[in-house]
Amino acid sequence: MEKINATIVRVRYQNAESGFNVVTCRRETSNEELTVVGVFLLPEIDELVSITGEWQNNARFGRQFSAESVTPIIPTSIDGIRSYLAAGHVKGIGETLAKRLVKRFGTDVMRIIDESPQRLLELPGIGQRTLEKIKGSWQEQRGVRDVMVFLAAHGLSGARAFRIQKQYGDRAVADIRANPYRLAYEIRGIGFSTADAIARKLGHDERSPFRMLAGLRHVIDAARRSGHCGMSVDDAVAESAKLLGVEPALLADTVATAIETRTVVEETMNGRRVLFEPSLHQAESRIAASLAALADERPPWADIGSKKAVALAESESGIALDATQKQAVDLALRSKAIVVTGGPGVGKTTLVRALLAVYESAGLDVSLAAPTGRAAKRLSENTGSHASTIHRLLETSAHTGHFQRNEENPLETDVVIVDEASMVDVPLLDAVLRALPPEAGIVLVGDADQLPSIGPGQVLYDILESGRVPSIRLTEIHRQAEGSDIIVNAHRINRGELPQFNAKETRSETFLFPATLPDQAVARVVDVVTTRIPEKFGLKSLRDVQVLVPMRNGAVGVDSLNEALQKALNPPDRHKARVERPNGVYFCRNDKVMQTENNYDKGVFNGDVGIVAMVDPEQEQFTVDYGADLIVDYLFDEAEQLTLAYATTIHKSQGSEYEAVVIALMKQHYVMLRRNLLYTAVTRGRKVVVVVGDRDAVRTAVQTGSGGERLTRLRHCLAEITRPRA
Repeated sequence: MEKINATIVRVRYQNAESGFNVVTCRRETSNEELTVVGVFLLPEIDELVSITGEWQNNARFGRQFSAESVTPIIPTSIDGIRSYLAAGHVKGIGETLAKRLVKRFGTDVMRIIDESPQRLLELPGIGQRTLEKIKGSWQEQRGVRDVMVFLAAHGLSGARAFRIQKQYGDRAVADIRANPYRLAYEIRGIGFSTADAIARKLGHDERSPFRMLAGLRHVIDAARRSGHCGMSVDDAVAESAKLLGVEPALLADTVATAIETRTVVEETMNGRRVLFEPSLHQAESRIAASLAALADERPPWADIGSKKAVALAESESGIALDATQKQAVDLALRSKAIVVTGGPGVGKTTLVRALLAVYESAGLDVSLAAPTGRAAKRLSENTGSHASTIHRLLETSAHTGHFQRNEENPLETDVVIVDEASMVDVPLLDAVLRALPPEAGIVLVGDADQLPSIGPGQVLYDILESGRVPSIRLTEIHRQAEGSDIIVNAHRINRGELPQFNAKETRSETFLFPATLPDQAVARVVDVVTTRIPEKFGLKSLRDVQVLVPMRNGAVGVDSLNEALQKALNPPDRHKARVERPNGVYFCRNDKVMQTENNYDKGVFNGDVGIVAMVDPEQEQFTVDYGADLIVDYLFDEAEQLTLAYATTIHKSQGSEYEAVVIALMKQHYVMLRRNLLYTAVTRGRKVVVVVGDRDAVRTAVQTGSGGERLTRLRHCLAEITRPRA
């Protein structure tokens, strides 16, 4: 890292939200002009600053200085002080007053403004009002300067320092000194380890209550990120003690404090004490109460009659409903909440079309929704009716990220049908039910045998297991699906039977390419994606083929496969315009990328996949085309929200369908090998499924039950709500 002093000449680009700036500076030593880029609080024009960073060569714009920190420098010479004050940095002081102040107090003027501002009244023309304006402006500047110097000294610069300053303002230094651990749960991008390192620098005791509580919160939050809504006290204490390097007995008071302050909620389940994150605890309770009430209510459309409804549905769809589909229609007429589940090819989409026809015949307004953009698009195509993502249905605010549809502003609908319900987590279902008008009903449709949601909970599984909400499982594989090798194999996997690959008696759609060594597997995946599938099936590698992997890390993980596939399909040549992510990965035009976090301002959400359409180094921005007329602009500094998506985890692929999927499955993935994982991966493929890997890994996945059941309480909440007497 290098440090240079320079004066800000002009601002070429500024983003107030992200803090990313491009400025032209003039070096103090040589008067040479240079371009400085980075995330920092923007200084004033003509202000002298100290910039820490490193030189980099931009392929299009040449040499630039990438700043880690930019700190104002208070000048010490008479001329420097006069220029600084005359530039308007301090409100209340202009060019004339600056000259008079320097003439009266000399180089001591800065110290006087800082320590003895009342002395400025010695100068004729300065009254109490002007003095107050000068004092306020000076204090504001000093506060910002002190914060940035303090943060830089503790390794917090760039985007993180900008977020901290924006969150705490002038209180930042005092607040962080008092409790640095608050950074871990109040500032995005700062975790427990960073906050812990700052605390050690500041001399905080390793056994301080702040550290103990932060460690406990980190462990419970990690459980939430793994899909759990709660964690047993014993597990939470053991994990926290391991993280903090202390004896478990020390955490007894911490657990008690966390419960007392409602940092966590304690509940006894099956004879053991469990700690729940409060918002999830409340959400599961609300979901249970809402669904039970809906399940027990007679809907306004019950008078249609089952036979009439079935006849109408069959007439509209042109397809005869099977026995279980007819039962589902009957359920929908008798309850305001029902659940429909079943594997591929059993007619879930046909049933949704049938229900649409029945509801609309009664003059009802029906809203179709799915958790992801891809799933919503497919639902719309399959039903011929408009479908939206759940986030768009609930009208997510671009500024706050909160849903604008809620109890106070409910949806204007009579029935909400949610497809791919296995992907819906606890907070999202809670939000849907809270936005449901009192007279409306809900239909949840999904495959309960797939992987649960990425977010916390296992709502579809819990609802079905509780037996409290009317539900039906479709089991009959329909004629149009019987000839599908993929669907037949998916059902074999679900029954615990090995899939059949490379079938010779029929036109095979599922294949196995053996590979036992990591390098061999990666090479075969690349070959299948770039050559074999395009040549045999006429599909496009980039548009039609998706590689799925159980894990992100490892020799045959998402990261290594993305690197190999990018190199084969769209190498990030240094002569190309490209975007560099913090981990050294580059995005170029035509790269396949995935959004990894919800961005309400841009209208893109975790799991959305698109193609980089344009990279503009001059403006430090790039564009991603997500299809369906959604084109999104990003600043280079926002590239951390995206990752390459030639390969992705099986979990991330939920709700999506691809013309062809290539599944990498190795013994190295053993901790993830479960039946529902392989089942979910296989059911993502529409025309072709290729497994590259080890036959033993396939066998392990098929023979290993779902396992790893999540710790939730929704099932218990539902089961405890008694049905009203007839």
